[in-house]
Order: sequence, then structure tokens, then C-alpha cells
Amino acid sequence: MTVSDPAPPLPAPPVTRESLLGFLDALGIAHTTHDHAPVFTVAESDEIKAHMPGGHTKNLFLKDKKDNLVLISAEHSTTIELKRLHQRLGCGRLSFGSAERLEEALGVTPGSVTAFALVNDPERRVRFILDAALMAHETVNFHPLKNDATTAISRDGLLAFLAALGREPEIMDFTAGA
Repeated sequence: MTVSDPAPPLPAPPVTRESLLGFLDALGIAHTTHDHAPVFTVAESDEIKAHMPGGHTKNLFLKDKKDNLVLISAEHSTTIELKRLHQRLGCGRLSFGSAERLEEALGVTPGSVTAFALVNDPERRVRFILDAALMAHETVNFHPLKNDATTAISRDGLLAFLAALGREPEIMDFTAGA
């Protein structure tokens, strides 16, 4: 696909792993997916990280009291101070979104939160924040909508995927003071 080519149509929600990977293919974004046992925490993914180069992620699905939704994709070792994050984002105090809200907004279940789930949010209701530390990696790794696999794409491929969704991520340095 060249810059002048129209973007392929978005797959219809709820998007499956196969249609997500097909969409990446249609965009010309190289990717590699490794199947593994389901993982639910960053610690459980240590074995996977040892065999896949690049930035590994933790993904937080948050909401404020006004029901504004936020997805943060951060480098797995980044510390995110939730108590003060709302000040940096200019919103109300944040808490974790419920499993029901997560599934309704992004079409995934707890443990499977991923930047790729933004494909299930064509109305762009979820604000997306990317960690500057994650974006320092040439390759980034996310679950392809379920936590039983990890998909590696280039940083530029991630940005191209987001652009195809009509999204410009906010990149935030979480090491900087509030």
C-alpha cells in the first residue's frame, strides 16, 4: 500500500484475531504472532518476553467519574501513578474500568487489553495514550485481541495501524513529573 492508496475498510466489530491480522496485512504492516498459554499479568509474560525482542506492553483500561474512557499502552516496566494521572490528563480521578465496560467499549476481556482493540472503537470513545518509553523500541508487542498470543509489529507499523483507524495517539513520558 502506498500513501496515495485508500485505506482498506475496517473489519466489522467485534473484530477477531484473524480479521485483525488480515487488516494489518491489507495495510502492508509486517507482523509476527506467537501463540502461547493465556497470560493475565505482566509477570506471567516473562517467559514470552525472553523469546520475543522489542517493547512488551502493559495496557490499562481506565475511566473517570464522568465515564470518560482511557486506554494506556505502556512499556511493561513503566510505573504509572494512577493517583495523579488525572491531573496530567486533565480529567477526573481515574479508576479501572469494569469488565463489562471494557468488553462494550473495546470488545476484549480483562487480560486481553491491547492497543489493537481500538479497532473495535470506530466512534473513538476511548482516549488513547502511548508511553514514550514503549515508543523508544523499534518493535512493539501486543496481544492480538486475546491473551493467548502476542503479535510483534514495528513502532511505525503501530502508528500506521492507528492512522488507518483515524487516530493520533497522545504520547506521554510517564517518567516526567506531574
